[in-house]
Amino acid sequence: MALVVLLRGVNVGGHRRFQPAKFVERLKHLDAVNIGTTGAFVIRRPVSRTQLRAEIAQGLPFEAEIMICHGCELTRLLSHTVFARRRAGSQEVRFVSVLSRRPKSMPPLPLTMPSEGRWLLKLVACEGRFVLGLYRRDMKVIGYLGRLDRVFGVPVTTRNWNTMEAIANAVHAKERGGGESGSHGAAEPRKRLSMTK
Repeated sequence: MALVVLLRGVNVGGHRRFQPAKFVERLKHLDAVNIGTTGAFVIRRPVSRTQLRAEIAQGLPFEAEIMICHGCELTRLLSHTVFARRRAGSQEVRFVSVLSRRPKSMPPLPLTMPSEGRWLLKLVACEGRFVLGLYRRDMKVIGYLGRLDRVFGVPVTTRNWNTMEAIANAVHAKERGGGESGSHGAAEPRKRLSMTK
């Protein structure tokens, strides 16, 4: 079963920079696939989470929060009924925030930020460690994403829908017995907002 690795807070604003395409070469023995530039990898050979976490931590030039989950968990989110009922507009972007662990308590959803007036970020549903939401294309959204750690009481990392679809494609390639190791560099178009918090 494929595992998905998400690194929190890498390649953001010129800080904690590294080259994922080169880093994935260290994980060739695990049939690793790099997804874009945000620190997302699909691991397609069997390995324990403990061993995988240790190998990644040892290879990184800095300390980072390492989120690991099963690929099938993320692929199920692509057909979530909340998003199936609603298409994001040109000014709305779908995203998934991954929690490092299940929080002790969950805030009531949906939750919008700001709480009054025109919303910029909306959390619409939660499935285990995964929170689905929408944000508007506005630079203020970065600040609201930075609050999610406090909202849930655990570290959170966020990726947009394009990245999640690229991850699902890499997982499905493994299930079909196809695909190649290496990088999927076109996973996510360039955009103004960083989603690697």
